[in-house]
Amino acid sequence: MNAASHDTPSSSGAPALPVRWHRRVLALAFPIVLANLTQPILGAVDTAVAGHLANASYLGGVALGGLFFNFVFWGFGFLRMGTTGLVAQAFGAGDRAGARSNVVRALLLAFAIGAIVLAAQTPLIEYAIRALGGSAAVQQNARAYCGARIWAAPFALANYVVLGWLLGTQRVRIALITQVLINTVNIAAVLLYVYRFDWGVAGIGAATATADTLGFAFGAWLLWRMRPQGLPAIARSELFDGAALKRLIAINRDIFVRTLCLLSSYAWFTHLGARQGDATLAANALLLNFQTFMSYGLDGFAHAAEALVGAALGARDRHAFRRAVQVTLLWSALGALAFSFVYWIAGGWVIAQLTDQPAVRESAMTYLGWAALSPIVSVWGFLLDGVFIGATRTRELMMSMVVSLAVFIAASWAFAGAWGNHAWGNHGLWAALLVFMAARGITLARYVPRIVHGIGTEPA
Repeated sequence: MNAASHDTPSSSGAPALPVRWHRRVLALAFPIVLANLTQPILGAVDTAVAGHLANASYLGGVALGGLFFNFVFWGFGFLRMGTTGLVAQAFGAGDRAGARSNVVRALLLAFAIGAIVLAAQTPLIEYAIRALGGSAAVQQNARAYCGARIWAAPFALANYVVLGWLLGTQRVRIALITQVLINTVNIAAVLLYVYRFDWGVAGIGAATATADTLGFAFGAWLLWRMRPQGLPAIARSELFDGAALKRLIAINRDIFVRTLCLLSSYAWFTHLGARQGDATLAANALLLNFQTFMSYGLDGFAHAAEALVGAALGARDRHAFRRAVQVTLLWSALGALAFSFVYWIAGGWVIAQLTDQPAVRESAMTYLGWAALSPIVSVWGFLLDGVFIGATRTRELMMSMVVSLAVFIAASWAFAGAWGNHAWGNHGLWAALLVFMAARGITLARYVPRIVHGIGTEPA
């Protein structure tokens, strides 16, 4: 029996009860939501620590440095997403050898990319920080943060592969434990390095590097302990199979371009915000924590969609695909409403906890409404990302993001001006960001019928 068959139509032809699908989605999504939410909590701790240092340049430096690593690490997020999609489809088809080969290939790629990042770290950091802008003090603090964090690049990228494998095989509780471990170590280390050792912004970066390294040690142990039993040793011909490598390269290329466009949108947003002064830059950094927290939470349902959609396609089960999309979309929408409500009610309190600088607080409160509206606008694109990753329909995913980025740039020009000095100012910039989020959902929705048509006939 394959992995997707437990909730497929019964032998009598009657569909599985919807309540079973709700339970199944929640069983997958809830641990992933908890695991994902530990990441923005960590980001909030970093922001709070930097926000209570001497002046706004420290917080701005962490914001720019964090954006750099969004490019360097999240730019290679295909290591997680591609692994999840490929492993989930192998899992649904009962192909244990294929799942193992996909993980090993992805790990080799992660370490190769990590080595290149380390070799090119000086020009990478310098170019990125100059391109992002900000005051001289902000850029100096960003360099200190990046220089301390970058040494764990190979392990940070390999952790994406481990997480992708855990999600693809639906071992979500173990994924939760892994993420909680990494982020707990990170929080403890940042408090130790900054307040005990007085390393300042560099200590915040070093803490993340420490957590990534220890996290991979744990992940490698998991891979070894949970390796498929009864399979022969992996052969070189299997690992470097031409067709498999060609598919891996195509998937990774498409996801890389998609992620690059996504990160470019946030870089453009930060760049235009920096043009309006350090206080606005710091305020936007605070409010992007709201966006990040929401995206990580809602991505729990997107990750559940990745696993279920991948398994459904591996089993060629159109009914299971439809159920997975319908139920994950419903719970994602409910989650978005919950996030929006909390931000409207408690957003001011959260801002007050993240910084004690009056100018930054006042600026963040001015634009809080946009952050509160964002979950309702963003949720559709987040969920459909998961559907397309699980289906490994990455070309459509890439094209959707290219179009959305073009829409965002046009909207930011219209609403905020070429250099962020339009009459609408930062309000216009936030409005353009929400237009971008809406475009993501609309463009992906147009491609969904292609996936349905490609699945084949439903099981009898």
